[in-house]
Amino acid sequence: MDSELMQVSDEEPELLQEDSLTRRRRRRRKKAITSPSCASMDHITVEFILPTNSHGGSGPDSLQLEVAGNWTVEQVKAQVWLKAVTLNLSFDFYQRLSPDHCILLYQKKGTVCEIYDKHQVFQTLDCIRYWRALKKDVGRIQLVPCPQPSDESLQYQRDLNYLIGYDVTDVSNVHDDELEFTRRKLLTPRRIELLDRDPRLYSMDPWVTCKPLPKHLLSKVNNGHILLVIHMSTASQTIKVSINDTPSQVLMSFFTKTANKRALLGIPDNISESDFVLRVCGREEYLYGERPLQNFNWIRQCLKNGEEIHLVLTAPPDPAMDLVQREDWAQVDDCTGVAGTHEQLTIEEKDHERVFTISMWDCNRKFRVKVLGIDIPALPKVPELIVFIEASIFHGQQLLAQERTTSKSFSEEVLWNCWLEFNIKIKDLPKGARLNLQFYKLSFGSASSSTFLGKNKSRLLYYVNLLLVDHRSLLRQGEFILHMWKMPEKSDESSSSINADKLTSATNPDKASSMAVVILLDKYCYPVVLPKSRESVSAAKEAEGCDRGQREMPNHLKKQFEAIVGTDPLHPLSPEDKELLWHFRHECMRDPRAYPKLLSSVRWGKQEDVLATHRLLERSSAWDSSGLDVGLAMQLLDCHYSDAQVRSIAVRKLETLDDDDVLRYLLQLVQAVKFEPYHDSALVRFLLKRALRSKRIGHFLFWFLRSEIAQSKHYQQRYAVLLEAYLRGCGGDLLTDFQKQVEMTEALQKVTREMKATSADKYDVTAQVVFLLRQKLETLQSTGLPQSFRVPYDPGLKAGALLIEQCKVMASKKKPLWLQFRRADPTSRSKDPIGIIFKDGDDLRQDMLILQILLIMESIWEAESLDLCLLPYGCISTGNKIGMIEIVKDATTIANIQQSVVGSTGAFKDEILHQWLREKCVREDKFQQAVERFLLSCGGYCVATYVLGIGDRHNDNIMITESGNLFHIDFGHILGNYKSFMGISKEWVPFVLTPDFLFVMGTSGKKSSPHFQKFQDVCVKAYLALRHHTNLLIILFSMMLMTGMPQLTSKEDIEYIREALTVGRSEDEAQRHLLDQIEICREKGWMVQINWFVHLVLGIKQGVEKQST
Repeated sequence: MDSELMQVSDEEPELLQEDSLTRRRRRRRKKAITSPSCASMDHITVEFILPTNSHGGSGPDSLQLEVAGNWTVEQVKAQVWLKAVTLNLSFDFYQRLSPDHCILLYQKKGTVCEIYDKHQVFQTLDCIRYWRALKKDVGRIQLVPCPQPSDESLQYQRDLNYLIGYDVTDVSNVHDDELEFTRRKLLTPRRIELLDRDPRLYSMDPWVTCKPLPKHLLSKVNNGHILLVIHMSTASQTIKVSINDTPSQVLMSFFTKTANKRALLGIPDNISESDFVLRVCGREEYLYGERPLQNFNWIRQCLKNGEEIHLVLTAPPDPAMDLVQREDWAQVDDCTGVAGTHEQLTIEEKDHERVFTISMWDCNRKFRVKVLGIDIPALPKVPELIVFIEASIFHGQQLLAQERTTSKSFSEEVLWNCWLEFNIKIKDLPKGARLNLQFYKLSFGSASSSTFLGKNKSRLLYYVNLLLVDHRSLLRQGEFILHMWKMPEKSDESSSSINADKLTSATNPDKASSMAVVILLDKYCYPVVLPKSRESVSAAKEAEGCDRGQREMPNHLKKQFEAIVGTDPLHPLSPEDKELLWHFRHECMRDPRAYPKLLSSVRWGKQEDVLATHRLLERSSAWDSSGLDVGLAMQLLDCHYSDAQVRSIAVRKLETLDDDDVLRYLLQLVQAVKFEPYHDSALVRFLLKRALRSKRIGHFLFWFLRSEIAQSKHYQQRYAVLLEAYLRGCGGDLLTDFQKQVEMTEALQKVTREMKATSADKYDVTAQVVFLLRQKLETLQSTGLPQSFRVPYDPGLKAGALLIEQCKVMASKKKPLWLQFRRADPTSRSKDPIGIIFKDGDDLRQDMLILQILLIMESIWEAESLDLCLLPYGCISTGNKIGMIEIVKDATTIANIQQSVVGSTGAFKDEILHQWLREKCVREDKFQQAVERFLLSCGGYCVATYVLGIGDRHNDNIMITESGNLFHIDFGHILGNYKSFMGISKEWVPFVLTPDFLFVMGTSGKKSSPHFQKFQDVCVKAYLALRHHTNLLIILFSMMLMTGMPQLTSKEDIEYIREALTVGRSEDEAQRHLLDQIEICREKGWMVQINWFVHLVLGIKQGVEKQST
């Protein structure tokens, strides 16, 4: 090894001189005798139980070893092996096999734990702390041969891989053991959760909320009481109960009131209420537990829709159905992957012969990387390219240092063979720092219009990342061959996800055809470890830091501070702002709103600042004691924050979310996993824990993860590890359900692709095509389809057999299938089939996002006692551009209504919609209710579509139910990314409020009416309520920037929300602004009618499929 590479610090050249080195060793030996760090170097006496029996005795061989605290686990195994050979114990065994043939196990509270990480320093292991707590003088560790998986385990793994859609055991595309390491580590939180899980509660998974009952729903309750219709066999009984009664109290009331009707209801005398539970008729949804009825979401939904509440008396499901297959793995040591403190790892004041690891904080030299060259299987068809590599070190989005190679001609092999030294010391590299290598071509001459032109007329062609500190806190060393990702062309669909893709630390799995860059990092004699902390900070330094950070803020700066903290998440911080926040960081820590701003001001490339930040976070009492602000917590989980402690305090806050809110924000939380530097994180464990507690959360987590695994090669491994950890704990019942859903999805995808092939590039669908579809579905149903399956977008609903005569191919280029299924549950009160649109070829994630935001808007409005009758129908992505959409019952498009009366000119007939509602609601009271529902839903969607910038609003993607509920579908154009024709925007109004809509409200032209006045009031209240949650909406969209949605790729897209919500203006100005928008819609409504007329005449689909028969 070069003497240069043996050098730990460029400030200690005497290490290279033998005489100087000898003198230093002598001094350190003397110091070590009295050094305060000597205690950490103490030997630990351990008895090792060996896998051999040398003397034919009754028990296995054993030996005692004095283990040095700073030995690594690998060295301990080697020493045990050496001593076994020295003692002549089973000589053949220890000579023939290596220490890697065995694993180390110990007992902790009756649980067998494995000492898994061979690089870990022995004294940092959890077993050492455990033995010390028990005051054991001698620890006991057992060596056993590495277990081999059974045939049953191998088959179970294959089944899991099928459900995941990825082989998590494939390590051909990894340059370390993080994948397997994380799989093993996640066993611990999974086991803890399974031990704490209430089997009965989990099997029924009641869907409840903690939020108070909104006033508009309370008004529908008669003196605090509601009526329940409870069914038993073929009979039923209606009982009146309090909304504060629990399900067990309801059962007691039912049995008391039906005491004389047991025979009629078919209830034997020898059973009581404790033998039954309440389930929603027609759904896998239970009312169970000690929550009041008003907290059950199904009860609230029935109250909202004015529906009777029908429940069925049934035996509880068998918790044994949720049994989890026994793990072959031992639980890994709780401290696996945890580094020691600097004092435990430092070489200072220690005999070099007793040094086995080096603290990174002892490394004073600058970090460097040697770029050897690149290799590409096939050259691009571009003559004489001039190329270079730009190497950057990032932490989150913060650039810490940057260098670049010289430029060279591009050939099949380009060799640089040069060192790049960065302006950052090794000791200052934070955990999560990534080396970003970008391969550019230089463009000479005029600037091209091609994709991603950067500075100096250079264009990025390939990129790859390498985390400089690995998942075990070890500094990377030696040579790496990194297969790079190709930069997509702007026309490629994958180009929209490039923001997230460029953050991945995964390498390109397509090794045969991808470009590879070869780099060399400095190699040291020992592992170099990033310490977890310092045991002590010098009192003077601490005091100095506290004084500087705790100075009283002058009055003239307080206003500036308040202004900075009060800005929205998109507001950029100036260098002066950052300096002010850091200078008064203790003041910031007293105000949780300031946390994202302060943590954006930290210089993550300065070890002192990072340690100071960690000390502040450890004492963040204001954060812990403050109320839950979801937006604030989630902001700390976006791509700007890579520090594990920062992200952990955000997760700690989210722990208080109830299941209902976890579901509400699950889409963003799954995306935030991309921003974690490592596979294992507080966020991953949070998601795993909550999914293992609730089947409903687990169901949606399964599909969100599976969809991402199918669509993003860059994050397949990370999502696959989390999904496998969940599937290993969800239980047999859910595994069977997921199997059926995946089989159904794959079968329908195959049929859809076959149908597309029969009439490619045609919008029309002939009778022959429909006949062919029904033939294929008939064959499928008779041979392979599951008899029933949970509907992926609504897990409470089970679909049965296909109603083949009601299925068809829809008139669209992508040929989605219009499918109707029987209801599988015999207790269902509805005779209507379950309608599903199955799509292949469209990415439904943008629709999912908008529908999720609509649900969040609805919850914001409900808190203000506003019921705007939104109808966020079911929609879920189940794979790579495949998914399902709910067909809303008794609904049709505005276009259908207009066409059905007078054809294309129906777009100009203001009274047609009013007449259609009259026909559907014959009774006057029903009609008035429909008009009320219409104006509320119209107001809700006007405000929502305006704030979200939803465009392409024609009469084929606005629908209405027979009860007057207006709703929008197909959200292909959002955040003001509107369609245009010859450079002219096709959106002429802020939102859709046409003359026919106004006619239903009893007004036209400039006239007003009581209904229209109410519509305006509702819109204003809804708009102002959303303004109070501007930050939350901005953060939710910001976290989705990385998903790959073509309409959501940059912060400029989200700027639209700020403008729409008039950020920075007073409430009166905001109210006036919205009323002005309503007036613009009234004045230009005729222009929308022209657009709708053209749409009807030309039959333009504009990417939307009619969700009507």
